[in-house]
Amino acid sequence: MKKTIFFDAAGTLLHLPRGVGFHYALVARRHGVEWDERTLDRAFHLAWRAMPPPAASRAPRADDDRGWWRELVGRVLDSVAPNESFDRDAYFAALYRHFAEPGVWELYPEVKDVLGELRRRYQLGIVSNFDGRLRTLLSQFAILDYFEVFAISSEVGADKPDPFIFEQALKRAGISATEAVHAGDDPLDDWQGAAAAGIRCFQLERPKNSLLDLPEYLKTTWE
Repeated sequence: MKKTIFFDAAGTLLHLPRGVGFHYALVARRHGVEWDERTLDRAFHLAWRAMPPPAASRAPRADDDRGWWRELVGRVLDSVAPNESFDRDAYFAALYRHFAEPGVWELYPEVKDVLGELRRRYQLGIVSNFDGRLRTLLSQFAILDYFEVFAISSEVGADKPDPFIFEQALKRAGISATEAVHAGDDPLDDWQGAAAAGIRCFQLERPKNSLLDLPEYLKTTWE
């Protein structure tokens, strides 16, 4: 059995350098509508916090969580333009595609070097509350092949911090919890979720630390 490092994706490996509101406004302009980026950003984060998580099916969700995202976007539009005549279906379709386009996301600067170093000694995996578009993004950054194990919430049917998604990652990796470390930035989804599954977690807290500190953490953990 090979010791395995699992990684969260958004906020750990990659991020949106210009924020969600920028992209919602950009796609709106392509549809002939001018909305304020900051207003959209606030509306998105309020809707995000209020949205219930997708149902825990413990099996692949039929629409890869597209319906969940559609409802979230609908809540944002209800907030910023409740009475505006607008083709919401076309906007959502374009927005959904947009977030898998090149140039929208960025890797954190240390990611490729750290992954390149770690893959020589460990099996690498992804445990993420994302959907199938994540593979497209990782491929764009030429790091998809670094990962041997994927536990993506829309495909597993459970979202972090549910221990089930971590347990599925362990099963797919062919290891026990003591042979894994999870690296992530979210105190609930990553830190508490991994702990609930018996997995040690590298607690990423930028700018206090970065993934550059992960190799030393692994040395103190396993060596």
